[in-house]
Amino acid sequence: SFFSLSHGNSICLLLSHVHRIVENMFLCSEVKGEEILPPTIQKLMKGYNKYLRPFFDNGPVTVGMSLDIASIDTISEINMDYTATIFLRQRWTDERLCFDGNKSLSLDGRLVELLWVPDTFIVDSKKSFLHDITVENRLIRIFPNGTVLYALRITTTVACNMDLTKYPMDKQTCTLQLESWGYNINDVMFYWTRGNDSVSGLDTLRLAQYTVEDYYTSVSEAIYETGHYPKLIFHFELKRSILYFILETYVPSSLLVVLSWVSFWISQSSVPARICIGVTTVLTMTTLMMGARTSLPNANCFIKAIDVYLGICFSFIFGALIEYAVAHFCTLHHPNASNMLMYGQEMQRREDEMNGIVTTIASDSSRTKKQEDVSAISPCGPSSNDIKTESQEQQSNCTKSLHIIRRMVCFLKCCKIENPHYIDNYSRMSFPLSFIIVNLLYWTYYLYF
Repeated sequence: SFFSLSHGNSICLLLSHVHRIVENMFLCSEVKGEEILPPTIQKLMKGYNKYLRPFFDNGPVTVGMSLDIASIDTISEINMDYTATIFLRQRWTDERLCFDGNKSLSLDGRLVELLWVPDTFIVDSKKSFLHDITVENRLIRIFPNGTVLYALRITTTVACNMDLTKYPMDKQTCTLQLESWGYNINDVMFYWTRGNDSVSGLDTLRLAQYTVEDYYTSVSEAIYETGHYPKLIFHFELKRSILYFILETYVPSSLLVVLSWVSFWISQSSVPARICIGVTTVLTMTTLMMGARTSLPNANCFIKAIDVYLGICFSFIFGALIEYAVAHFCTLHHPNASNMLMYGQEMQRREDEMNGIVTTIASDSSRTKKQEDVSAISPCGPSSNDIKTESQEQQSNCTKSLHIIRRMVCFLKCCKIENPHYIDNYSRMSFPLSFIIVNLLYWTYYLYF
């Protein structure tokens, strides 16, 4: 019985100890704000209710905000977002935190759980986190007039809708929007503390592919089914640096086009050489086009400027290959292909015809001269002045006819390819000239329109 009694006492003692420990835990959780805080803070916290906002019955509380952009780490065209590390600072006045003195109180960031803070959130944030090395990066500072400064260090990934139709000569305008989650405009009002100067850090920011051209702030309201909520918007404009793309894409593609023109100076009988140049440049251009699209979203709605240029270059390279196919086909199916001597004979015949016309004109002139001599001797013939006038008219008509015939022959020679080898001669001038004109139109449109 003694053993059972002692055993029962020990169980009761154990239960009483457990009860005391649990009770102390609850008491510590309830009054930790009063036990660990110094007397000044204990006086401020006495009767303070963190679940009620300041000026609960006296209108909305105004919250001023400022940003410091520490870095913009990545800007992704595929995901259409950017990742930035920012210092978010919020200021508001809580009349319950007024105290006597002329110095502010800097508190541990973990004491923020004892105070009311605005429920600010980043609207288009996909993923965000608060830095916690070595402790949570929070700052709480209370001023004698009850003003509270609350600062956070946040890294966030924010969506940014991009228009890539002029990529890589594009400009993108991204935003960072701050709203109140649960308090509407009747409870909380947001404002920028110093207007456009409320955001700092962008002037010294260095990005790998972009430059910050302009930025500004604005105040707005977010309208939802549950009401109107305060909103602050920070706009910043990013201009892409084109030098990288010129060296990476534009120069190689242009050189490939120039390389395809080498085949125009190679004899048409060198079939393997010309086919090798054409096929190699086409395959290389295809690889370059695929590589340029790997870092871009695969969306059919975006016809980008770089796609247009690569398509132009591919068309010229493919056209150079088709040019050889046409020239070679015309050579094989030319009526004088079996014996090019007949072509020379034809040209000789045309020259003889032209010489015949000239000979006829000369014979007519000599005949006219003889008639003038005869008329000068014969007293019965016409006068010498009439014969001279008639001969001049005939010579003038023949000269005009000869000039018209020559112009017609030249025009036919220009429009009709008598020799298939002339196709290469025409291509040597037409391809580079066309490529230069297209480049002028391309760069003028995308840079100035």
